[in-house]
Amino acid sequence: MNITVFGGSQPQPDSPAYEEARLLGELLAQRGHTILTGGYIGVMEAASRGAHEAGGHVIGVTCEDIEAWRKVAHNRWVKEEWRKKTLHERLQALIEGCDAAIALPGGAGTLTEIALMWNLMIVESLPRRPLILVGSGWQSTFDQFFTSFESYMSVKQRELLRFAEDVNAAIKMLDKS
Repeated sequence: MNITVFGGSQPQPDSPAYEEARLLGELLAQRGHTILTGGYIGVMEAASRGAHEAGGHVIGVTCEDIEAWRKVAHNRWVKEEWRKKTLHERLQALIEGCDAAIALPGGAGTLTEIALMWNLMIVESLPRRPLILVGSGWQSTFDQFFTSFESYMSVKQRELLRFAEDVNAAIKMLDKS
């Protein structure tokens, strides 16, 4: 399967967040999955590195919009680059190009990726597929969202999001899907 890994660009090598993303990439590659990431730094680099070092195939989805904003090129662990012009095209490729997605901690960009994929599944524009959010931050964020806006979404819509404590739990969820 093609598995997209979402996550922030801030984690640095040897940090706990970087090592968790690296482990995720490794575990996915060991199971024969192809990894799709945003192709740049942080979680994207770490997951790409873990997958590459485990012998997996790594696709980096890059775009001109990001590179105009931040002078960065795809990370060295990317084996195949899908180059897009706009951020919208990049998001579309990451979401539509996967059979499942796993989101590690991140900021506004990661939240955008989660929300867009979730909404596309809600309106059935995208076939249902696992969307697994890793970490207590996502769990508490969405618990608050579900509580505050309960009348705006059905239980069926909420159930499209799955929550995992850590990458090992996310892999177990993925293996069962």
